[in-house]
Amino acid sequence: MSAPEASSRAARWRAELQRSLLAVERTTAPPLEGSLTRMVGLTLEAAGCQAAVGDYCDVIAGDGARIESEVVGFAGDRLYLMPAGDAHGLGPNARVIPRERAGTVAVGPQLLGRIVDGAAQPLDGLGPLACTDRVRLAGRPINPLSRQPISEPLDVGVRAINSLLTIGRGQRVGLFAGSGVGKSVLLGMMARFTSAQVIVVGLIGERGREVKEFVERILGPEDRTRAVVVAAPADAPPLLRLRGAWLATAIAEYFRDQGASVLLLMDSLTRFAQAQREIALAIGEAPATKGYPPSVFARLPQLVERAGNGAAGGGSITAFYTVLAEGDDQNDPIADAARAILDGHIVLARRIAESGHYPAIDIEASVSRAMTEIVPRPHIEAARRFRQVLSTYQQHRDLVAIGAYQRGSDPRVDQAIRLWPAVQQFLQQDMHARVDLAAGLAALDALVAETTP
Repeated sequence: MSAPEASSRAARWRAELQRSLLAVERTTAPPLEGSLTRMVGLTLEAAGCQAAVGDYCDVIAGDGARIESEVVGFAGDRLYLMPAGDAHGLGPNARVIPRERAGTVAVGPQLLGRIVDGAAQPLDGLGPLACTDRVRLAGRPINPLSRQPISEPLDVGVRAINSLLTIGRGQRVGLFAGSGVGKSVLLGMMARFTSAQVIVVGLIGERGREVKEFVERILGPEDRTRAVVVAAPADAPPLLRLRGAWLATAIAEYFRDQGASVLLLMDSLTRFAQAQREIALAIGEAPATKGYPPSVFARLPQLVERAGNGAAGGGSITAFYTVLAEGDDQNDPIADAARAILDGHIVLARRIAESGHYPAIDIEASVSRAMTEIVPRPHIEAARRFRQVLSTYQQHRDLVAIGAYQRGSDPRVDQAIRLWPAVQQFLQQDMHARVDLAAGLAALDALVAETTP
């Protein structure tokens, strides 16, 4: 090699080394601090600091308190932040300090038996969490071709669901109903009765009194040891409610990746969407459908698609999401969007609940999209014949009630009238009584054996 060539190669090496050192310096340099310039509604505006959407910052209040905030948008050199806590005490020119390791959360087996808020801080007074593993709050997408198919039923301990709306391990199901119809009670029954190794409960945007009630009365001391509860009640800031749903899903993903069978219960998906709506409107996004901005409908599948089965040989997340149908309108935008992205829906009807029938499941309006793939043919046939009897009676119940139907006019209606007391008894269940899959199927077979094909 000639001297000019050697000199040229050495110069290129030095230039490459210098670029590498500059790159390392840029990635390891401390984040630039900024200052708070404006606060409008729930939105903070900061200047002078560098952070990306989804990063976290600490805003220093006048009394020295650190208020955690998330970057939710930007315009030019200005960042829009959403506080995760009480914003009282903030003033102009308050310091804004970007955090390191933004977008991750500490997880581990130490979470079992604990209750945390949307920021993963303990609420149960049992001391700090000693978790050492960290995962991304937003999760990592799974190649759809790598997921295990739903192939085996999951026993949820509720006779009507086990027999007529069989749920598969790794399925994602919505509980649709208006307020006060029994969604939370049914969710609690499945939390106690379902055969899962780990239970993750996300109480998002619901009444604060339900948190302690759910833990003490519904879970109890025995089931609490295998459960993690994430609570972000209605009085929490919208960012904390939003993060509570992401956190519950991230915790469920962690245990699934450890090979566990996980039951994820989220109450409710509607409150998650409403929190995203509050944030989007606060930073200026235009509403699209009944006041919901487009980002709400983009967030829903991002959250729901993270549940389900993992890769071959891994664990699973079977998820139940409650969906509040405002005014009992099943075509509410959130209910309609959720129905399209879930693997089934269980509808709770107010007219059934008002008659004293619990759980108030409307079998005719409910469906499990995985049932036909995970149960044997005789089970499917028995469920179909049960639905025919139920549907026949419902179609003629008004005539029967006013005495206008003459017995003997239609054998199918006569059969439905005769079996109606047994049908009602089959669909009802005490909230403290567990009925396993085998017992439910035996009761279904005994009932449909009295029908004529």
